[in-house]
Amino acid sequence: MAVYAISDLHLALGVDKPMDIFGNKWQDYMEKTQVLWKESVSNEDFIIVPGDISWATYLNEAYKDFKYIENLPGKKIILKGNHDYWWTTARKLEAYLAENNFKTINFLHNNCFITEKFAICGTRGWKCPGDDDFKEDDEKIYAREVQRLELSLNSYIKTIPENGEREIIVALHYMPFNSKTETSGFVDLMQKYKVKMCIYGHLHGEGAKNAIIGELEGIKYILVAADHLNFKPIIIS
Repeated sequence: MAVYAISDLHLALGVDKPMDIFGNKWQDYMEKTQVLWKESVSNEDFIIVPGDISWATYLNEAYKDFKYIENLPGKKIILKGNHDYWWTTARKLEAYLAENNFKTINFLHNNCFITEKFAICGTRGWKCPGDDDFKEDDEKIYAREVQRLELSLNSYIKTIPENGEREIIVALHYMPFNSKTETSGFVDLMQKYKVKMCIYGHLHGEGAKNAIIGELEGIKYILVAADHLNFKPIIIS
């Protein structure tokens, strides 16, 4: 059993949102992702998908996209991205999975998932203080997302008496640094909880040049945006 990751699938099977307007790299991206995913991931593996799953605005528009994901191998752990407007309450999301008999998809939202070796925690994240476009309204969202990451980490801590300790993987949609590569409350929490690995997406094209990649102060950072990975899920354990 391995753990893979890929974010920013930007599926558009139920809405008209062609991604090739963002460059030739996105030509036939859904077909490429499907082929490379099947070549890499087995049904026994976990695969983390940190946000920007579907261009659907409403959950009922996302059916074809979720069916696409359901039909791919692996146990999927999905969290919210900034374009996932269809995302709703945990209760409604779980009901949607049950109604449509989607059995390989799970949502990461104020909770965690325990594998044989790892605890998978996370939240969407947000812009970080110090960004040029960080405004007063962003402060509330940022603080809430930091709180949600701690809720997720604490949900793992509560499992330790029964399951024992695991190495923690934190999944975020946003990079947990600002554009000046200054630290944030997300990083502070990861250091507090002794996280060893953080995966994130969101950065595309030229934006990926500013990505923090590699080990920094004991935490390994991996950018898993689909176009950065050439649409092939990356094995992270």
